[in-house]
Amino acid sequence: MTPIPEIRPGQSVELLKELHILTRDGKLNQDSRRKLKQVYHLFQFIEPLLNDVLDSGGDLALADHGAGKSYLGFILYDLFLKERGAGHVYGIETRQELVEKSRELATRLGFGRMSFLNLSVEESIASPELPERVDVVTALHACDTATDDAIRFALHKQAKHVVLVPCCQAEVAAALRKNKNASFGKTPLSELWRHPIHTREFGSLATNVLRCLLLQSHGYQVTVTELVGWEHSMKNELIVASFKDAPGRSARERLERMLEELNLEELRGRFAY
Repeated sequence: MTPIPEIRPGQSVELLKELHILTRDGKLNQDSRRKLKQVYHLFQFIEPLLNDVLDSGGDLALADHGAGKSYLGFILYDLFLKERGAGHVYGIETRQELVEKSRELATRLGFGRMSFLNLSVEESIASPELPERVDVVTALHACDTATDDAIRFALHKQAKHVVLVPCCQAEVAAALRKNKNASFGKTPLSELWRHPIHTREFGSLATNVLRCLLLQSHGYQVTVTELVGWEHSMKNELIVASFKDAPGRSARERLERMLEELNLEELRGRFAY
């Protein structure tokens, strides 16, 4: 097969076909070339975190929460872990059929240091199938509260790095909508979510701000940037958090004040643990 310049040496052609980055006959069209570029863009954010764990002497346990078809886990394994003698990727997913498909693909590709677990969030926190401590937790396009579940898992597992690409945030927007009339009498900021389209957009923004404050309150240094998604979204927000054991009292106080100001006290259990 003629080498394709855009594909890095040693990459699994079979995997790229499975991810629909290569066509069935092993070629790149315009759409798949865009997908490949986006995959590499995402990998550039995560590779330094993986190196950080290995350079510090860790064996690197990475958990991909809400893994779906485990595209992210496979890409990280293929580009980073395949040629190394250390590291293990755990794909956590509640849909058994996707877990079984990922297991079959990993076996076929010879990706021996990958495990796929049919577990809920609560089960994954206590499961003996996962190590007591996980170094890196990722959640790519984990819809609505699934991203918050991934954060909770990361905190329980004392993750050194957390990488999140949230989407479809609806819970905060629903609470804003439900409490809208009461909020009008409480704060002029309620004008930010008076109209339905603003409720949705502001709810999404507020959700991610609360997530960042939660991570900061647990000692993480947080960076937020844009990521061009490579599955179905044209634009996504990327949250990268690295544990620095930084004092978190100020962040927790700001989180509590934000919940109060936005009339979201009913969500304190999700954002203030």
